[in-house]
Amino acid sequence: MDMLMDREVIRNEALLLLTYLTREAEEIQKIVVFEGAFEKIFSIIKEEGGSEGGVVVQDCLELLNNLLRSSASNQVLLRETMGFDPLISILKLRGSTYSFTQQKTINLLSALETINLLMMGGSEADPQKDSNKITNKTVLVQKKLLDYLLILGVESQWAPIAVRCSALRSIGDLVAGNPKNLDALSSKVLGEEPQVEPALNSILRIILRTSSMQEFIAADHVFKNFCEKNSDGQAMLASTLIPQPNSMAHAPLEEDVNMSFGSMLLHGLALSESDGDLETCCRAASVLTHILKDNTQCKERVLRIELEAPMPSLAAPELLLHRIVRYLAVASSMKNKDGKPGYSYVQPIILKLLVTWLADYPSAVQCFLDSRPHLTYLLELVSNTSSTVCVRGLAAVLLGECVIYNKSSESGKDGFTIADAISQKIGLTAYFLKFDEMQKSFLFSSVKPAQSHKPLTRSTAASMAEIEDGEESDLSDQKNEDHPILTSIFDAQFVNFVKSLEVYIRENIVDVYSRPKSDVAVVPAEMEQKGGESDKDYIKRLKAFVEKQCSEIQKLLGRNATLAEDLARTGGSGNSQPELRVGSGSDRVQAETLRRDLQEASQRIEMLKAEKAKIESEASIYQNLAGKLESDLKSLSDAYNSLEQTNLHLEKEVKGLKSGGTSTSPDIESIKAEAREEAQKESEAELNDLLVCLGQEQSKVEKLSAKLSELGEDVDKLLEGIGDDMGLPEDDDEEEED
Repeated sequence: MDMLMDREVIRNEALLLLTYLTREAEEIQKIVVFEGAFEKIFSIIKEEGGSEGGVVVQDCLELLNNLLRSSASNQVLLRETMGFDPLISILKLRGSTYSFTQQKTINLLSALETINLLMMGGSEADPQKDSNKITNKTVLVQKKLLDYLLILGVESQWAPIAVRCSALRSIGDLVAGNPKNLDALSSKVLGEEPQVEPALNSILRIILRTSSMQEFIAADHVFKNFCEKNSDGQAMLASTLIPQPNSMAHAPLEEDVNMSFGSMLLHGLALSESDGDLETCCRAASVLTHILKDNTQCKERVLRIELEAPMPSLAAPELLLHRIVRYLAVASSMKNKDGKPGYSYVQPIILKLLVTWLADYPSAVQCFLDSRPHLTYLLELVSNTSSTVCVRGLAAVLLGECVIYNKSSESGKDGFTIADAISQKIGLTAYFLKFDEMQKSFLFSSVKPAQSHKPLTRSTAASMAEIEDGEESDLSDQKNEDHPILTSIFDAQFVNFVKSLEVYIRENIVDVYSRPKSDVAVVPAEMEQKGGESDKDYIKRLKAFVEKQCSEIQKLLGRNATLAEDLARTGGSGNSQPELRVGSGSDRVQAETLRRDLQEASQRIEMLKAEKAKIESEASIYQNLAGKLESDLKSLSDAYNSLEQTNLHLEKEVKGLKSGGTSTSPDIESIKAEAREEAQKESEAELNDLLVCLGQEQSKVEKLSAKLSELGEDVDKLLEGIGDDMGLPEDDDEEEED
């Protein structure tokens, strides 16, 4: 540390040694900081001329970055002692601003890396990281860093691409999650009077015009972070989306200087209609994705936008959503026509826009399905083997959204119809397989939570500074069929969103598909007899209802057969290629889903069978009731016939009596018999009364005998002769006993 203040040769060697010692060793980093490293580093940088200096400035910044990279405490120390002014001053362009040597480029890149380290706040494990990050960002904006970054990234079009890209990425990181910084960026204007425009318009123009893919990605990063959890910012940008007259809509991009942000964006979306170039449309679609993400109000506003046709007199205005879908189909045909991969990233980016737009927004789903060819094309795209795995997977996700976010009850556009189309045209197993293939693809399996940059050293700085238009070539040799640009466009947030959406789609499509379309066919009113309806008609109607239920059962059986075939094919492929089954949880989940689907369908069949049995039982009850009524009617008829015969017999007897017959003796005899019978009944009644009285007297005698025995009287002696004296009246006996 003392040698840093020695003569130049020794100082430079000591500086190199310290950069090596501080890369990993935290204890050495603490010692170096304690010995006043920050003051000495910035003193040397100033002495060497800042960004215009030589390799010594690069070594100083590398040492500074080593000290700040993983230490929040060192960042706090720098902020509270020297402040960020010495660092920001390095970014000020001095001398000939049009002249950028390789060393100047490296110095600026190193300073921008320091800025990024401060915006990261420290290592992931550091508890001070989050609070330190917020404070650093606030202080950096207060020190006018945003102005210098806009000069480097936006206004200095003569600066090397690497510097412009790094500055744009820094702008995006600076405003991410910081409301004050977001407001600062949205209010920034660039240029000089009278030619001034908002900074966001200038960044959008870079996206639409640049020939460098890396610059497009870096500028897109600004809008991604600007719109992230910033509904006010999204609404502000969406409010400017006003279609231009047809004459302006097809003007060259160079004439967009006086356009608003939204008009310029729509101009970019519609530009390909005239020159057949989907490049600009694709980039504009990426920006529109950020504006619509998680914002229902913006989705609703953009859904109403109509674009004029190229020849207004020949065609009606076209909804922006329908135009985007048309571009999706055009991109596929143009790629096949050229035979070049130049448009291999257009379809995924447009699909990302559509997936974001339709997510949790039924109105967009309805608008998408209003044009019947859209569904047909999407089904073909999912099955198209010439498309990349990513395109097929995203098309499958979009198709799934048409089911799970479908609130339509209109026939042919409801969720059941879409699910049925998936089953008929693709097959559930093949459809779900698109998700698995996409998750295993390079884009989805290699995504990282945060963009990590290799530290700038002497060995890596030169290659970083020489990035030009072919900067993506170092990525193209990876085992990836998709365009390298998609690695940046498909960030961790979108990948995780698609993964969560995939799970939701699987569950809901199986649920919708396993539930029959006529789920509410069993209506209680169907089971009740209508007023004035005869039993015969009612039974006939019940039979028709049962036949309808049987038809539903047959459809379910057919559906189950389809599922069973899919399940069998899944199992067969697993047996033929056991190595694919090892550790493949998705296959097991898929098989389990199909098994559960089959089980639910079987339960539905059992329920319908029980319903059928219930209906047949009720029909049988009504048949029995009808039979009982017929039996009662027959009994009444027989009784009526019997009464008629009796009446006829009596009429005959009356006629016989009237004819003067002398047969009166039988009547007298019968009267005598009746008299005798009555007399006999009366005598029997009197006899019964006497027997009752006799029983009562006998009971009295027994009680008195028992009483006399207790008193010591000889009962037998007293009773002698009483039985022989039959003439005594009963009243005398009672008096004697008393």
